[in-house]
Amino acid sequence: MQTSHSNTNSSAGSHILQNIQGNVQVSNQHDVEDKVTIMQLPTEILAQIFLYCIPEDEDRTTAPHLDSMLLTAVCRRWREIAVDMSSLWRKLRLEVGRGNWQHRAFCYDTYLKRSRGCQLSLTLECHNDDGKELRNLLQPYVNQISSLSCGLSSGASSCPVVAADFSGLEKLVMYTTRSDSALTIAHSVAHSIAQLPPSMRSLKLTDLWLDLKMLSDFNPLAWVNLTNLEIVVDALDCFPCLLRLCPNLSSLTVIGMFSSVIETSEELPHSKLQSLRISGDLLLDWTGNLGLFDIITLPNLRTIEARDVGPWPHEAFKGFLARSQCPLESLIFGGGVMTTLQQLEEYRTNFPSLSLLTDPMRCSFYF
Repeated sequence: MQTSHSNTNSSAGSHILQNIQGNVQVSNQHDVEDKVTIMQLPTEILAQIFLYCIPEDEDRTTAPHLDSMLLTAVCRRWREIAVDMSSLWRKLRLEVGRGNWQHRAFCYDTYLKRSRGCQLSLTLECHNDDGKELRNLLQPYVNQISSLSCGLSSGASSCPVVAADFSGLEKLVMYTTRSDSALTIAHSVAHSIAQLPPSMRSLKLTDLWLDLKMLSDFNPLAWVNLTNLEIVVDALDCFPCLLRLCPNLSSLTVIGMFSSVIETSEELPHSKLQSLRISGDLLLDWTGNLGLFDIITLPNLRTIEARDVGPWPHEAFKGFLARSQCPLESLIFGGGVMTTLQQLEEYRTNFPSLSLLTDPMRCSFYF
């Protein structure tokens, strides 16, 4: 609901900005008195309107030719107000590898300078492997960047940034739109995130398949401060490694190929995890056993959602609940999870306060 509301506000803000711009244009077709009224709005009200025009949701990170820059082109007073508002310049989308980089870099740097120390949320769209100029551009702002999203498009086979270089980074998202050279990109991304800054709390990796060897090569303390992790893995045997790497996780989303079971008898307790989401690619007639609920103990787990894991391991899950004694509040079975009416009724009987949902429409590979 919040995302929908934010999208509505952002769209409305853009229309307001366009309408206001039109009203202050010098034109014989507009009433001069209306234009004067708009121009005489108090600075505080204009500042609030300006903030309303800037997209709030992460999917619409401002590009330099939109929103904030438009405000500076209306008139001198608006320019002075906008340039003086550092909060207007906290989000930026940068394209690397397209067009005239020198011109883009100048615009980007002008934009970022106006943030004057505010925390920054940046989206990088990388279309080639030339990361040196990008790193030079971002170097003065590495302590300000708290949120970073890096997309690797066609033409980019390596990650241009290293997470550890951003000392103030709290949230990192990495993704690729490429279907070829996936292994090469995954190795590059693994190098980029092999050591995270101490400030990092959230990491999301989409369409970047990591394997057990990549994860095992990380320093044991590399991800120790993460509280939220969304990751795509090539096998479920990565799960134990993830729990060891991230002792402070409260939310974990694991997506990937689960046709091979976890082959370990080692018990894996994790005292902080509260939310677990699993999405696989198994068929309903798969007859194997995930092995996951045979080894993990999660005493603080409150929510679990599963998709495309085939037949639900009912007996193993009951043993997990008995062993963990967790305050489970929500159990969600999405599409591709096979349960029986008897199993569902047993959960309702044994856990009267449990919110139990079976929704086959929750069937997308990614959450």
